[in-house]
Amino acid sequence: MMSRSFLRLAMAGVLATGGLVLAMGPAQAGDKPAAKPAKTVPVRLLSLNDFHGNLEPPTGSSGRMVDENGATVDAGGAAFAATHLKQLSDKNTLKVAQGDLIGASPLISAAYHDEPAVEFLGKVGVTASAVGNHEFDEGYAELKRIMNGGCHPVDGCSPAGKWKGAKFSYLGANVIFKRPERGAEKQALEALGGTNSGSLRNLLKDYGIPALPPVAIRWMNGVPIGFIGLVTQTTPGIVTSEGIKDLEFIDEVKAANVASKLLQIVGVKAQVVLVHEGDQVTAGQSPDACSAQPGAGNRIATQVDAEVDMILSGHSHQAYLCRVADPKGGSRLYSQGGSFGRVITKVDFQVDVRTRDVVRSSVVADNQVVTRTVTPDPEIATFVQTWKDRVASVANRPIGRITADITNAAVASGESSLGNLIADAQLAATRTGGNAQLALMNPGGVRASLNYAGSPAGEGDGVVTYGEAFTVQPFNNLMQVVTLTGAQLKTVLEQQFVGGPNAQAFTKILQPSSNFTYTYSASAPWGSKVSDMKIDGVAVTDTQTIRVAANNFLVGGGDAFLAFRDGTDLWSGPLDIDAFAAHFAANPSITPPVPNHITVVP
Repeated sequence: MMSRSFLRLAMAGVLATGGLVLAMGPAQAGDKPAAKPAKTVPVRLLSLNDFHGNLEPPTGSSGRMVDENGATVDAGGAAFAATHLKQLSDKNTLKVAQGDLIGASPLISAAYHDEPAVEFLGKVGVTASAVGNHEFDEGYAELKRIMNGGCHPVDGCSPAGKWKGAKFSYLGANVIFKRPERGAEKQALEALGGTNSGSLRNLLKDYGIPALPPVAIRWMNGVPIGFIGLVTQTTPGIVTSEGIKDLEFIDEVKAANVASKLLQIVGVKAQVVLVHEGDQVTAGQSPDACSAQPGAGNRIATQVDAEVDMILSGHSHQAYLCRVADPKGGSRLYSQGGSFGRVITKVDFQVDVRTRDVVRSSVVADNQVVTRTVTPDPEIATFVQTWKDRVASVANRPIGRITADITNAAVASGESSLGNLIADAQLAATRTGGNAQLALMNPGGVRASLNYAGSPAGEGDGVVTYGEAFTVQPFNNLMQVVTLTGAQLKTVLEQQFVGGPNAQAFTKILQPSSNFTYTYSASAPWGSKVSDMKIDGVAVTDTQTIRVAANNFLVGGGDAFLAFRDGTDLWSGPLDIDAFAAHFAANPSITPPVPNHITVVP
């Protein structure tokens, strides 16, 4: 099982080259140089990243984009994206993506495990995509089902019938098995018929057996284009650990360099990295500006093998077009196209027919904003409406009321009204059975605010629907409770801050249930920041045991909260969205909580 993806890749590579490239030897002494200049052929790439199942036009700030003129315009929506893709396509076009096409999605897609979003991407002609971290939200087995087809093992088939699988290739060169099956390396070598087996053996020895296809080869105008897929190496810290327990996510640069050599072995010189990792930008910049602040994405873009011609990125939800230097000093494109289907990155270039390599000086890129001023594609508009109708009875079901907006915007301490409300709901759902005494919610899981104003569905002001609640918490995480000592709980809270052994990337303040209070000092050294912890007004001691509720993402050490793994007596309860809905049922009219449970001192 573990070697099949590599076997398919290797066989596809040999068949794609037809043996012709590998058979080409060096020039002989009597050969005459070609009299004509090298002929080139055109190739156009259109790429999307971080679509997150946004079939309907996203709303609020998530549905706006700064265009090339500096104006903020409404952007996104599958039917509008389809029109733009058609307008930008010509006979030389390949469509690709850079991951997080699914996961953290609106209910219209998430209710059916994102099959609608993947089907849409196939309809518009995406041919290859890197996996993103959100492709692993439901685990590796579910990702394989999305790739290959079949009905969901628990929820069964969607209203559309048996899922047929993605029409495009998902790629992940840096996703390997921790324990490959016996004989996997030998089978991979035999798939190439022994050609360059020494080189391949060395690659596999240093690399491992991939859990996903590392590369895809596509032909355009008589030349092969190789795509290398990568996902952020931080994936294990930002998805639920159980679903990826058999996988290892290795360094992106190392994996890309191995994949590049593999492409070279089968004669593919034109190489494009599709990577789900990127950088932040200066706010308010044009999507065509090189406003990326060098970070994790830039490291990959500048360090992968010089044979790679361009880097199309994702993950940070930013839009930028940059030129960076490869390890040999050559110039290459490094780009990203925002998120939620609001930007299409268009890249035009020439490939030398003789060398089959990209002419770097010919590369021209443009980030095209998916405006809503065009006519929506009628086929895709009907497709989206069909899924909207299917999910309407679930999405529009009222679950409770609020007296005012409950926002996920953090106050100075880092907590928010909505974060507190969710933690309170989780505590209520885990007291019986789990004996929870307090609850903590990761801030990144609070994806949107709850608005008092009614939606176009007509439910009325103050009414909260299931669809709105799902938009707030779209991950379907499982509620769990573990026992921590007071000292271990303090360590969890210390791990909110940068520094220390957990390598927190930036400060992430866990949202506390209303019965839990504490104080922190941002200026104090790591390990001494948190003090005065109280549960129901009673001081917490280092040695007492406490039942702490959190979702399974946090309990598994997600977001670098590694101290959660020290918890004992694990108990599992309802899904987080079910806990949230149940809280509304028990409290029919909810006033926004005051986020004042954390005290900040100098």
